[in-house]
Amino acid sequence: MKRTIAVMGMCAALAPAALAPAAAAQTDTRPTLAVMSFTNGALGSAQQEMAPLSAGIQDLLIDQLSANPRIRVVERGNLQALMNEQNLSASGRVDPATAAHLGKILGAGHMIFGGFVVDTKGQMRISARSVNVETTVVEYTTDVDGKETDVLVLVNKLAEQLNAGLKLPALTAQVKDSTAAAAKKVPFQATMLYSRALAAKDAGKPDEAVQLLQKSLAVFPEFAPAQAELKKLQPPGGTR
Repeated sequence: MKRTIAVMGMCAALAPAALAPAAAAQTDTRPTLAVMSFTNGALGSAQQEMAPLSAGIQDLLIDQLSANPRIRVVERGNLQALMNEQNLSASGRVDPATAAHLGKILGAGHMIFGGFVVDTKGQMRISARSVNVETTVVEYTTDVDGKETDVLVLVNKLAEQLNAGLKLPALTAQVKDSTAAAAKKVPFQATMLYSRALAAKDAGKPDEAVQLLQKSLAVFPEFAPAQAELKKLQPPGGTR
């Protein structure tokens, strides 16, 4: 209750930079989604090994959903900055009502929650549910199953199912085919290194994040999300 009351008073306390996404959204009429980090339900020794995928799946799902130009997806950095400012990241979990308030601040109509489970045989299930920001009601749930080494392929399927299940503007067949084909090319090692880089960045270790991104790109140089993240951490003329 205390947290919900505190979050309801966010708007007055937020810095102008944090309010910028919502201001921009007022002139953008596309359906808007924000994706929360995914909870880690991996079993046994995989629990610690797969922990970076909480941020990795979140970010990669944002990337896959963003392939649809007819919707808007809140950048992970904007959501993370808002959560950090409100001291919500430390808890690891945000209830639907609190997330709905975050969504309103960010100009999102749908908040995506999710989690993943990996069993001792390397089988993975990724589940997702969408909460309507206006009503705080769960409006859609879905999941995908497959091998842990095919995590990016599973995220691609999850994005397609969310797009269809939420009745968002349809993807063209060309976009579907191209994103699915691209997902199949990325090695699992590159995906995990990228996820570890995001975790390092979130932990305030940018130098470690840069090294991990470089290793990810060494494994798969065409990995677009890693290229984009490295540019953020290593801008032209930067010193890092």
